[in-house]
Amino acid sequence: MTATTPQIGLDELRTLFLFESLRDEDLQWIADRAEVRVFDGDAVVFAQGEPAEGLYVLLDGGLRLTKHADGEDVAINETTHRGAYSGAVRAYASGHPEDYQTTLATTRPSRFLRLSAEHFAQLVTQQCPMAVHLLDGLYEGVRATESAMRQREHLVQLGHLSANLAHELNNPAAAAVRATEQLRGRMSAMRHKLGLLADGGLSPDLVSRLMKTQEVAVERAAKPRPDLTALEESDLEDAIAERLEEVGVENAYDLAPVFATAGMDAHWVDDVVEQVDSGLEWSAAFGWLRYTLETETLMTEIEEAATRISSLVGAVKQYSHMDQAQHQDLDVKPGIESTLVMLARKLSGIEVHRDYAAALPAVPGYPAELNQVWTNLIDNAADAMGGSGVLTLRTRADADAVFVEITDDGPGVPEEVRATLFDAFVTTKATGEGSGLGLENARRIVERRHGGSLSYSTGPEGTTFCVRLPLHRQRG
Repeated sequence: MTATTPQIGLDELRTLFLFESLRDEDLQWIADRAEVRVFDGDAVVFAQGEPAEGLYVLLDGGLRLTKHADGEDVAINETTHRGAYSGAVRAYASGHPEDYQTTLATTRPSRFLRLSAEHFAQLVTQQCPMAVHLLDGLYEGVRATESAMRQREHLVQLGHLSANLAHELNNPAAAAVRATEQLRGRMSAMRHKLGLLADGGLSPDLVSRLMKTQEVAVERAAKPRPDLTALEESDLEDAIAERLEEVGVENAYDLAPVFATAGMDAHWVDDVVEQVDSGLEWSAAFGWLRYTLETETLMTEIEEAATRISSLVGAVKQYSHMDQAQHQDLDVKPGIESTLVMLARKLSGIEVHRDYAAALPAVPGYPAELNQVWTNLIDNAADAMGGSGVLTLRTRADADAVFVEITDDGPGVPEEVRATLFDAFVTTKATGEGSGLGLENARRIVERRHGGSLSYSTGPEGTTFCVRLPLHRQRG
């Protein structure tokens, strides 16, 4: 229920910090035009999107300000402080919002002083005309500066991620191109060797036996082989080369490393000779087998490169959450892993330890925005370690929340910035290397968008940032 009480007295007006310095005639002017409204607990005083028709000042009780964005009500402020105000606070300014930008509700039975937007604008303009212009310019300047800096932060982050991704994609792409070029040469050589064999008048039975030896070699090459020392590898190559020379193969020492790398040995040479046993030109036969094995190796390289590219594209899709709902119940692990892929180049000299809890419960949230949090925290950790060290990622949960901890073994946060580390434009990086908005943005996403918390502990042994995400949250 809402009620309007009699006109407010001058003595009570003087107790409000907004009006405490005004003259009696000015206070009387306000008293003649204002009204006092009484609300029950949990009542909506005004709602976001309604015409901004008045300024509300808390006389007693409590209020909560929320802003509806992307399907949820984000808490802006909750207070019982006498004199707290909201509503048409910029009615005096040019281009002021015509609608309420937030929703104001009571948290207990409350009284408010209400002054119409028109009268509030008139009061401010009469009392301090120059300040109106200064405040107007200051407000627009701060808003424009913050907007530009946030845009720059996002562009810089996008640039870093794009550079990392380009580097990661370039390696398998270049490997695939190189392998394809070599494969073309090997195929041409295989045709040449096959022609030499055909000149020897191959019978169908001999062709069948040659194909059988080829299949055996390919199957053997596909199997895992034990790791050999450099000396063992050299001895294996010498043994193969010696046996090839014994059967009359030219360039035996050129062929031997290929066969050794593919997992063949001197006994395999004997098996080929025994199975074919035809008086063939052995240089052409073993040359043909060499190109067969090299072709298989190159095709494997192309397959691995294509798989790597596909994995990277999948990681990008996971990171950006394309084709997925904006808000969903999510597992935090895939987002962290896709972020590591996106930052792989920057983490190339860093050892990553994973300590993920098993069967971690899903949390309600915005996956793409949480990935911005992981990106900022992991990127900062890499910077803190100077490109080398140990990055530890931990996840755990209790009955109420999931926790993600990101730890570096760098020198710790400098003492002089610890108290203001999450404030906008505060950075520990060198001039020009950071905007100071990364951690502020991360905390805003965690706290305002997900109702969680972002904290940290630091010391000479390193820094740990802890993200707490509640398992249940009331959404609007």
